[in-house]
Amino acid sequence: MALRRLVGSSPTLLQEIHTCLIKVRPWEVPQCPAPADLKNADGTKICAQLYTDNSPYYDQCCTGSVLLVQPGEDQPYVPAAFNNKISSLVVATRCELTVWSGKGKAGNTRKFKAGAFPRLQEYRRGLFGDWDNSISAFYCKCT
Repeated sequence: MALRRLVGSSPTLLQEIHTCLIKVRPWEVPQCPAPADLKNADGTKICAQLYTDNSPYYDQCCTGSVLLVQPGEDQPYVPAAFNNKISSLVVATRCELTVWSGKGKAGNTRKFKAGAFPRLQEYRRGLFGDWDNSISAFYCKCT
């Protein structure tokens, strides 16, 4: 109601604002796959998918190059094409991805449980940093 008073009686402007507000709802992540859908071509489970790109708009996240992480995969050194370039990730159901900010599992660490994490800059790393473009090592396990 307050929005209607602010924009007056213009239904077009009100509809445009409503459409923009819908695009940024954090509980809707249509671009990122559902954690239950992470599977290899042969139907076996993928532990996580890591993406190099994200966006200010949640529906445009989980894009760019994709790194498929298999259950039990332990990478103390992320491949060069992904080192400190991961901006979005999805962890499969009943899985947990542990990440480190330094090579060889050094530096800050964080555990991501099952779910979609479309904008890693929203997750704190230490006092002043965030996890966007900060992952250099990982371990993924599933039960």
